[in-house]
Amino acid sequence: MKKNESSLTSLISAFGRAYHSKYDDNPKIFDDFIAKDLITEEEFTDIRENMTNGISFFNQEIAKKYQDHPDEILKWITQVQLSPTPLARSAYCEYVLLKEITLGVKQYVILGAGLDSFCFRHPELGDSLDIIEVDYPATQDFKKKRLANANYQIPDNLHFVSMDFTKEVSKLIEENLMPNKKTFFSLLGVTYYLSKEEIANLINKLFAEVPSRSSIVFDYADDNLFEEKGLSNRVENMIQMASASGEPMKSCFTFSEMEKMLESASLLIYEHSSPATIHDQFFQNRTDYLSAFETIHYIHAVKK
Repeated sequence: MKKNESSLTSLISAFGRAYHSKYDDNPKIFDDFIAKDLITEEEFTDIRENMTNGISFFNQEIAKKYQDHPDEILKWITQVQLSPTPLARSAYCEYVLLKEITLGVKQYVILGAGLDSFCFRHPELGDSLDIIEVDYPATQDFKKKRLANANYQIPDNLHFVSMDFTKEVSKLIEENLMPNKKTFFSLLGVTYYLSKEEIANLINKLFAEVPSRSSIVFDYADDNLFEEKGLSNRVENMIQMASASGEPMKSCFTFSEMEKMLESASLLIYEHSSPATIHDQFFQNRTDYLSAFETIHYIHAVKK
């Protein structure tokens, strides 16, 4: 992402969450009912039209079948390509976080927060949980403007930290975290775009000072990332779109590699969710297009 541009990825992710909340059938995988307030009608329309007009890239058969039904085309693109991973990983992360809060977590650090809305969906945590959102300055400025336009007041427990955390993680730890407080980190939709060395360095530094039993949830791609085509070639499409946007996907892991990297940071894998596990937990028995994305796994790792 360019230095002075807000994240297009965060906007499209918010679009997917807003679409799911408003249009998809129950049960909701992750009901981000605030996401729609952070996207203008013009942006929603632009994304919808761009996706619909690009259906031939995603699937020529669907393009032909629904050429006179743009709403069905948008549903197919959103449910097959855009939404499955952002919805399920957010649902998983917040499920783990809410359990960890009952076990004493006092700080929640959202790395690459984008247009995250957790704070505004859980006002009951205002007195018990400090929420630290970390992202590029342009992305956070964009979000603050949207919150103001939608008449959301920033609560006292929400703190914005503007930085490239992959390069300034030491500053994040030293200046913005209370080292004696049990901490929960989320790192969603980020690891793919970093090298293995960058990920290892980030996790090592994040957990160097926080107390034992602090933990992290993140998603990662397995070692089939660059070989698996996926349903309707969606894995291959994802890689191509990332490359075209100037943010190419760089890393994928075997489970053994991931286990060793976390062990070196004194972390143990408390829970590992494979694509099959994710499908069973979040997508089973659905009658729409939504299904777990191939090659994508979730990890909940805890400091010893």
